[in-house]
Amino acid sequence: MNTQSDANAQRFPVSVKGVILVGAQVILLKNERDEWELPGGKLESGEDILECLAREICEELSVPARIGGLLDAWVYPIHAVEVVILTFYCHIGADVSPKVSHEHKEVGFFPIHQLDEIPLPDGYKKAIRDAYRKKQSDATQLAT
Repeated sequence: MNTQSDANAQRFPVSVKGVILVGAQVILLKNERDEWELPGGKLESGEDILECLAREICEELSVPARIGGLLDAWVYPIHAVEVVILTFYCHIGADVSPKVSHEHKEVGFFPIHQLDEIPLPDGYKKAIRDAYRKKQSDATQLAT
């Protein structure tokens, strides 16, 4: 049996991303590859995952966010690097207006039913749909 010690195991960068829904729309940012992506960023060594995501959302959208539960984890190959992506359901206040930072080209609000038309990695689409289903389920439970 061939076992590697943790010290010799392959390392992957980790990126934490937030699904922020506003009604039936999701907030996305256009990156330098001209792809739309969820707000968030790279986890630094020793940094708390949830604090990292809250900081990244504040930096990228100029709004505070409340971080909810984990939606999904997957590996995304970007060029020659495989990045572990953690997506969380996040909330912002109804009275805030996100603004694009210098890190991205554009901020957009996209209807959930148009996700397949957006150049967006499939892992993000899955997380967005999962968050929307959760939002609808939570609203149904509150109504009963």
